[in-house]
Amino acid sequence: MKIEAETYSEMVRYVGKLLRDHFGKGPTSIYITYKQPFITIHLRDFMAPMERVLIERNEINRVEETRDLIMENILPIMKASLNEMISVEIDKLYFNWSLEDQAGMILGVMNSGDESSVPWPDEVDKEAFRQEVNLLTKKGQKTPEKTELYWLSDRTIVAKRQGILVRIEKELISNGYAEELVLTKRPMEKQLVREARLEEIMKKKIQEIFVDWDFDEDIGYIVLVTD
Repeated sequence: MKIEAETYSEMVRYVGKLLRDHFGKGPTSIYITYKQPFITIHLRDFMAPMERVLIERNEINRVEETRDLIMENILPIMKASLNEMISVEIDKLYFNWSLEDQAGMILGVMNSGDESSVPWPDEVDKEAFRQEVNLLTKKGQKTPEKTELYWLSDRTIVAKRQGILVRIEKELISNGYAEELVLTKRPMEKQLVREARLEEIMKKKIQEIFVDWDFDEDIGYIVLVTD
């Protein structure tokens, strides 16, 4: 489903202002892709001066912790507004950053639709791609019980993996260490994606990698932005 130009511009202005109001600086550019059951909001050149100083001092976790706190506060507001703008029902919003690229990704997930509803390009071996996602997930956690793949656009691919948490992760989450687990898993999982054969299978270069999890539902998302 395509977003009308006027609505698209309204969404871009809204997201930019919301982030600017809460972070002190908004992204220079915002790209939105909407194809059920997902909406992706790709943020470029999104780095506040203070964050830049912290990253130069290798305080990456401090930047991510602060951003996580802010996003947790504004995601419900953003979800309600986006649902009204495009008349859909976004169930949950996820987010992640590529600080080295000064980029970010917000992923909206709707209840309707499965991977069969999103066409996959014939020239890319989907099952080989799925096996590679399963293999990289197994290296970091365990083989997913189910993996769904979505080719949202020429530049945006989403992998949804269900049933991936191992027992120690579940124990950490139940004992209140979810944030610490996320901060540990993010760089590890991105490195596993870089080491995988996904570029070879797609015949595309991966420019940015974004990851996030729904610990309650035992689901993990990977969003790839390609060249």
